[in-house]
Amino acid sequence: MSLQPGDALTSHNFGLQIDGVMVEYLAEVSGLSLEQDVIEYQQVSAQGKPVTKKLPGVKKAGTCTVVRGMTQSAAFNQWINESVNGAMATARKNATIMVMDYQNNPVKRYNMRNAWCSKIDTSTVKAGEASALTETVTITFEELVIE
Repeated sequence: MSLQPGDALTSHNFGLQIDGVMVEYLAEVSGLSLEQDVIEYQQVSAQGKPVTKKLPGVKKAGTCTVVRGMTQSAAFNQWINESVNGAMATARKNATIMVMDYQNNPVKRYNMRNAWCSKIDTSTVKAGEASALTETVTITFEELVIE
């Protein structure tokens, strides 16, 4: 059974594709935003009154943060290593945050052009603790397209 008109998506099922290949299911995504400059100018109308106009300007690059369970995902680990080692010729990838419905069908995509990892934080490792280890990765991108 698919979503009916008016049904909202749930936030529990999403993943990351790099160059079209699913490499990781994620625990959390934050800070994913699309922004552009606003150009404001003033002119005088035919009636002699001042009028303020606003136009869309240049789209801005952005960043987002993803949290994943610490896994042995070779493709994701390679991408992180290429990025933090400055191998930008291979580190810049087209990446997609893909939101899926409860039947794992993709329903929304956030396509990030020329994305690379700019930061990685690992969760606290503590003796005697029985919790899952996670990595928080900051992804920098040049353009975001929402489908």
